Amino acid sequence: MAINQSDILRYEAQASVRKSAELIKEAKAARKQTAFLSHSHKDSRLAKSLQAFLQAQGWEIYIDWEDTSMPDSPTRETAEKIQARIRDLDWFLFLGTQNSMGSRWCPWEIGYADGVKPIDNILIIATTDSTGTHGSEYLQLYRHIDPAQSGGFGAFNPNQKGIKVAALTPK
Repeated sequence: MAINQSDILRYEAQASVRKSAELIKEAKAARKQTAFLSHSHKDSRLAKSLQAFLQAQGWEIYIDWEDTSMPDSPTRETAEKIQARIRDLDWFLFLGTQNSMGSRWCPWEIGYADGVKPIDNILIIATTDSTGTHGSEYLQLYRHIDPAQSGGFGAFNPNQKGIKVAALTPK
């Protein structure tokens, strides 16, 4: 099952301008869960809305284009900073959309995350919109976030529908 993009966009009004690098430092100091959000920059509204939703659940979400230390144009330094964030943050989230599935960076990011993160710390957020469902194929190898039958959202094991392994709210 995928999450309808319009449901994520309901949190758009709660999104605020953030400086991800500073917030992550504060979150780590407060022992909050942190996550790198892999997404297409074409989905910036959706990414910000998802960030607002997850913050309401107690997560701190890193979005690379909010990081003022990132170079203006992609360089080797960009790749190294992204790799460091993926390694250093607790979770890796992949926002599955038509744009992220066609991105050059998103598959690279999840491939890198697969090599450096525990498999259970990689979560796919498949979405649906008027053009279809996005976030399938090889992404089915990972846990995914979906609506839970009991309400809210949960993390589910690959290819298992309805068997929640964790609530969305982190420990």
